[in-house]
Amino acid sequence: MNQPHRPLPERGLEVRLASRPRGWPIPENFDIAEAPVEPPGPGQLLVHNEIMSVDPYMRGRMNAGPSYVPSFEVGKPLEGGAVGEVVADASGRFQVGQKVVHPLGWREYALLDAKSARVVDPDAAPLGSYLGVLGMVGLTAYVGLFDVAGFTPRDIVFVSAAAGAVGSLVGQMARLRGSPRVIGSAGSAEKVRYLNEELGFDAAFNYKDGPVVEQLRAAAPDGVDVYFDNVGGDHLEAAIDLLNEHGRVACCGAVAQYNVPDPPPGPHNMFKIVTKRLALRGFIVGDSARRMPDLLHEVGGWLRDGRLRERQTVVNGLRNAPDAFLGMLRGENIGKMLVTI
Repeated sequence: MNQPHRPLPERGLEVRLASRPRGWPIPENFDIAEAPVEPPGPGQLLVHNEIMSVDPYMRGRMNAGPSYVPSFEVGKPLEGGAVGEVVADASGRFQVGQKVVHPLGWREYALLDAKSARVVDPDAAPLGSYLGVLGMVGLTAYVGLFDVAGFTPRDIVFVSAAAGAVGSLVGQMARLRGSPRVIGSAGSAEKVRYLNEELGFDAAFNYKDGPVVEQLRAAAPDGVDVYFDNVGGDHLEAAIDLLNEHGRVACCGAVAQYNVPDPPPGPHNMFKIVTKRLALRGFIVGDSARRMPDLLHEVGGWLRDGRLRERQTVVNGLRNAPDAFLGMLRGENIGKMLVTI
């Protein structure tokens, strides 16, 4: 075994799912506890986590029932992207002291199969970027816009939740690939200013200021060719109204429904999908891991030369991870929400 530089602690903190929420999660749905820190067995490594991600998809994993990814288990620690330092390795794949990204966040120490970890370079980018623009978040934006929606430089693009982790990257990627007009919706005047003044969106609006369809119509006088959907609900209905013939929708998320026990009926204008010959396609980013090298090459270049900006909202302390998660669901973050451990 690749031995640790210092003795391992006997116990470490972890955040567990205490109960399944109905509607909006509450602090009582989480439990912070200590757990034994075990040395790695064959094929495993032990990582001291330094920073972790909280993401909207985690809300779905708190529910029971089948989905594209297994549900969190009540009484067990939650999971999610994290970056940390290898403190012991029994796989022969890593060196103590290397930084790796892996899927077992929500805990101080992660014992995991070495095949599920990937080395990252802290000198090439901040560690948090490997959970954002250079990680699954960036890949979601990249694959959703370019592969799923089939973006071309002629396309006018609308993205909802545009000041969030994924949406803020989608808009910038569309602009950098030559879109003639990029439009975003967000939930506050501060976020609208961020989109317009810092990220270079051509138009942005606060969806709380009035009906989404009316604000989108004003922002998109020539219609929309691509809609990147993070919200669903009234945003999807508005997009269907404004999409041009043969428009495309990348269906990434539906945050408007995540915390509603009884979701309202879907858009009332679905027949326009037929009359406009629209294409709506859902996707799961895990199906496109092969595209990660392309993301790192193209988007990594944009990041290095300053053409693409990444903003993070950081909460300190693992004990505050549930609050960070709840704040992210309420839209309190700009850009990627991260937790330092």
